[in-house]
Amino acid sequence: MKERFDHIVVGGGSSGCVAAARLVGAGARVLVLEAGHSHRHPLLDMPPGIFKMINGSKYMRYHKTVPQPHLDGRQHDIPQANVLGGGSSVNAQVYMRGRPSDYDEWDVMLRGDNDDPGWGWKDVLPHFRGMEGNNRLLNDLHNSEGPLLVSDPGHINDLSRWFVQAVQSLGEPYNTDFNGPSQRGVGFYQFMNRSGKRSSAAYAFIAPLQNDPRLEIRLHARVQRINIENGRANGVTYRDENDEERTMFADGEIILAAGALVTPQILMLSGIGPAAQLRQHGIPCRLDLPGVGENLIDHPEVPIVSIANGAYGYHRQGEGWRMLRNGLQFKLFGTGPILSAGVEAGAFVNPTDRSGEPTIQAFCVPIVYLDRDALDLIPNTYGLTVTTVVVKPKSRGYVRLASANSADMPLVSPNLLSDPADIRTMIDGQRFFIQAFQTTPLRERIREVRTPDPTNLSDEAILKHCKRFVKTNYHPSGTCRMGASGDPMAVLDARLRVRGIEGLRVCDLSAMPNINAGNTNAPALMMGSRCAEFVSTHAASPQASVPSAAS
Repeated sequence: MKERFDHIVVGGGSSGCVAAARLVGAGARVLVLEAGHSHRHPLLDMPPGIFKMINGSKYMRYHKTVPQPHLDGRQHDIPQANVLGGGSSVNAQVYMRGRPSDYDEWDVMLRGDNDDPGWGWKDVLPHFRGMEGNNRLLNDLHNSEGPLLVSDPGHINDLSRWFVQAVQSLGEPYNTDFNGPSQRGVGFYQFMNRSGKRSSAAYAFIAPLQNDPRLEIRLHARVQRINIENGRANGVTYRDENDEERTMFADGEIILAAGALVTPQILMLSGIGPAAQLRQHGIPCRLDLPGVGENLIDHPEVPIVSIANGAYGYHRQGEGWRMLRNGLQFKLFGTGPILSAGVEAGAFVNPTDRSGEPTIQAFCVPIVYLDRDALDLIPNTYGLTVTTVVVKPKSRGYVRLASANSADMPLVSPNLLSDPADIRTMIDGQRFFIQAFQTTPLRERIREVRTPDPTNLSDEAILKHCKRFVKTNYHPSGTCRMGASGDPMAVLDARLRVRGIEGLRVCDLSAMPNINAGNTNAPALMMGSRCAEFVSTHAASPQASVPSAAS
């Protein structure tokens, strides 16, 4: 017998969880197919657990880039979640929406599209605000009653406090709310957790429905393809945990939410994408959409790594007797380092125009924090890492098929720092934040900055450092982007519908026409919410028109 659902959501990540929950709330019967594991694990629940997971865990899938010529052939990791809840189950939990101008930019890019619902700040803010349960803020921008628990850091390390004070000494204002009227300044982030427990999309949106018969979650489900009949997506074929092939059918719509690296792979495996590439792998082309897999955007991140002159920071706090002590403190008193996500403070600055929109985001991490391919370059000891991130990068990369086998990871080339403008912005950001290490009260606690060399801050020296250490900020986006009807590289219309295919939408970060300035998890949640709204509206109006393929 055919198993049928009203809707099928492919990918149980941040956006997929929200979309599924909202559709169930609207009365639909929904199947979620997630390739990864259950989110229920003590290390995933605890705010700092990510630092135990990031360099090797079954809860992460490690995409390795193709050799990057502009980085001297270097290959680096792009870890992606392999768990229900997606990034929200494994990330550092920073709650950041971006700024209003990000979405107003989308609104302009999509203007003129048929049936454009609007993507400006006024259109997306109700979705952000509606899901937020903030422990401190309640105003026109923030809500305190939503299911997503957002909190101030429960524990703040002294290095984080000294960083905030040092950046203030450089003339930056103290910002009490990076999601408030202005991003600019330095301060403490808010996080998606409460009282020492992560508030992931799986906990916030799926857990309340665990006994609802309208929602079914299937884990370890690796999707092979979307099935299309007479121009309409009507089913999904996947392999289950026993490696048996199964097909599920949807009477309504199918929503792709597998992330910016896997969603374009699934589309191409289904015959939707650049025709020449599909032919190369023997895949019949159902729809030639050249934009599938193009326009990969990620925030490039480069560390400034220092060694402390005392036992400052979180070095070895998750090992041996220190781990036991911290665990006991948390159990007995509900306090201590376990309440920290490992990064508490940060900043948004524009080093070349101090009153302009920020071009750099910084994260203050009270450990020696490096990517996997650089771990042996600097001693693992007491230290402080400040990472600088270009918030509106111009560099673009791609995702392409390695083969016609869904088990093979796609070929990924993010091209971080390939655009000269991004290099210029990153160099300026590195120079600015190196000053913080040389400013009271931080300089009294830092023995040395190990990289980059603070005695040689020429463009050439900093660029060499950037090329060796640049890494993903874990924010791949844009590979199936929305666009106006005349845009030949647009994969989706403004209602997240795949152009030229009925009953198929994309709601994850691959739909972004451009990346937001800041962390991307909250925008992913917002996009899942908007997608569910579009699907429900369409279901109530079955005569709604279907978008044609871009020409």
